[in-house]
Amino acid sequence: MIPVPSNKGVWLAAGATDMRKQFNSLSALAEGILKQDRYSEHLFVFRGRGGDLIKIVWWDGQGACMFSKRLQKGKFVWPSSASGKVTVSPARL
Repeated sequence: MIPVPSNKGVWLAAGATDMRKQFNSLSALAEGILKQDRYSEHLFVFRGRGGDLIKIVWWDGQGACMFSKRLQKGKFVWPSSASGKVTVSPARL
């Protein structure tokens, strides 16, 4: 089991992200686009252009973790935002 802290936020990068990116590039997007500290233990979620793949980057206090999920059918519903980011309050999780 992976102990994700319940008091941390979940940040969604609105729009499509190049899913060829890995730890360093996605972490840089967390700081550059989302304007958040990549070491904050928040979860940063990115969706691919096709809509069927997401990647989550999370700093667990010891190192970076990256999770991915690809849907066999359907697409992830994703917000659009003029600022390029959307946050999900920990109280909603």
